[in-house]
Amino acid sequence: MSTTQNLTLVQAVRDGLKCELERDDDVVVFGEDVGENGGVFRATQGLHEEFGEERVFDTPLAESGIVGTAVGMAAYGMVPVPEIQFSGFMYPGFDQIVSHAARMRTRSRGRFTVPMTLRAPYGGGIRAPEHHSESKEAFYTHEAGLKVAVPSTPHDTKGLLAAAIRDPDPVVFLEPKLIYRAFREEVPEEPYTVELGDAAVRREGTDVSVFTWGAMTRPTLEAAENLAGEVDAEVVDLRTLSPMDWDAIVDSFRKTGRAVVVHEAPKTGGLGAEIAATIQEEALLYQEAPVKRVTGFDTPFPLYALEDYYMPEAARIEDGIRETVTF
Repeated sequence: MSTTQNLTLVQAVRDGLKCELERDDDVVVFGEDVGENGGVFRATQGLHEEFGEERVFDTPLAESGIVGTAVGMAAYGMVPVPEIQFSGFMYPGFDQIVSHAARMRTRSRGRFTVPMTLRAPYGGGIRAPEHHSESKEAFYTHEAGLKVAVPSTPHDTKGLLAAAIRDPDPVVFLEPKLIYRAFREEVPEEPYTVELGDAAVRREGTDVSVFTWGAMTRPTLEAAENLAGEVDAEVVDLRTLSPMDWDAIVDSFRKTGRAVVVHEAPKTGGLGAEIAATIQEEALLYQEAPVKRVTGFDTPFPLYALEDYYMPEAARIEDGIRETVTF
């Protein structure tokens, strides 16, 4: 009989790592302070003691070195799960990610693959200093050879992380730290996977399709519930941004004829534009209104109290939904 545990999202990260470390002796976890300290958010707490310093260990403060080491380990048969302490620190390792991890399969004509899962807390809302709050997921979705996953619930976190670690290609696994401890959910104790590339319909609706992911899923659902009786909004949590579940997006849009995309990343060049363009290409004749984007702004991520103005909140999402439905 399956048993469950009531976990926060960050606890689900730890549980997913623990299950995969137990399942596969080739899995190793490393990064800045992930060992004895258990990570800055305690996502790896206790794993160093349980699995030893050869499987869970600290690295120097050198993101290029962390990623480069992981690429080499993965190419030669190990399954590394490196952590970058904040996604805004990934840029020194960007060349290793896009020039080596993402291209190894094609460069070697399939001789080498890179089964590496690069974990990083990402997104704003926790009053962090500069470089700690960016939402730059679009950087990584642009690169062929990379997969990108962003969970929004503890259950999906454990399952998506397991799927990422077992995948033969590199996965950028972005963890929305705003909701690390925001709520709990029943999560199976045994290992399981949530397939990469499958979206989840979090709320059925007929008037408008609202597409989102990560920490923005909760305020989007709140907005949809606040509008219940006035607007019947369908909320689709994409979960994986590369590969994107285009079938789920197009199917939902064909049902409703209207779409809103919610993300906290800047508007220009964000994935909302890619979703809107694909809807135009695949379902133009079903369209009843322009696709609305409710996003962050084209500015550097602000500090402290100004975060509340930058990040989409339920009220701003409600306005976007109303504007689309009443067009």
